[in-house]
Amino acid sequence: MINEFLSMFSYSFMVKAIIVGLLISLSSALLGVNLVLKKYSMIGDGLSHVGFGALAVANVLNLAPLVVAVPVVLIVAFFLLSNDSKILKNDAAIALVSSSSLAIGVTIISLSNGMNTDLYNYLFGSILSMSQLDVILSIILSIIVILLYVIFYNKIFSITFDENFARATGINVKLYNVVLAFLTAITIVLGMRVMGSLLISSLIIFPSLISMNISKKFKSVVILSALISSLCFMIGITISFMASTPAGASVVLVNLSLLIITIIINKIFTVKNKNKLSKI
Repeated sequence: MINEFLSMFSYSFMVKAIIVGLLISLSSALLGVNLVLKKYSMIGDGLSHVGFGALAVANVLNLAPLVVAVPVVLIVAFFLLSNDSKILKNDAAIALVSSSSLAIGVTIISLSNGMNTDLYNYLFGSILSMSQLDVILSIILSIIVILLYVIFYNKIFSITFDENFARATGINVKLYNVVLAFLTAITIVLGMRVMGSLLISSLIIFPSLISMNISKKFKSVVILSALISSLCFMIGITISFMASTPAGASVVLVNLSLLIITIIINKIFTVKNKNKLSKI
């Protein structure tokens, strides 16, 4: 088992996949805590579908995928994160954008040359087929996302819990919502290459929920989320390598298993504590 694990690192494509995957998992986990607390858990799913639609347009027009996808996803992310409409609530807005973008993407593909391999990989993920340019861009942009999150940590923390209080203390809420939208959009577009548009939201949701079952302090949750996301990715990619299963799906199933375990343990401790209180 150990020899098989170590043998992964003898393949250059696996090393690239692990580096990129860990950076994107880390970025997603950090942002995921804020997005879950702001009740935008499904924004990853919605934005990934927007990204898929943008990639379909880029493919038809023979344009660079990231050049088209990043600005489009960024605009939509800003709209969703700053949506104050009384008619269209946040969850409805995400559902509307998600289904519409996916429909546009599928329609454009069907009217062009059909589903080619590259778009298939963006839909379902293919971490092992990333080009050299994909790897370089993913590493650079992921590092930028992590650094910006660390730099603006206190501001993002403030707008996550109470925007009105943050505004009263002089924080430019709109500006930092733009920052959060920018970081989320970049992470989603990069993550689509790793997990696919159908699975990328799992990297945002699962580590956050797992860490919230373990700790109740924000900073602890953020740190735990980052560690758990990285650990689950490594376990998932190892299973994928050894069992020849899809990398994205393997990572999701590892996250799901850990979430179920933490929920069960949490329930057991809750019942025990209640029983102790009842005996007093």
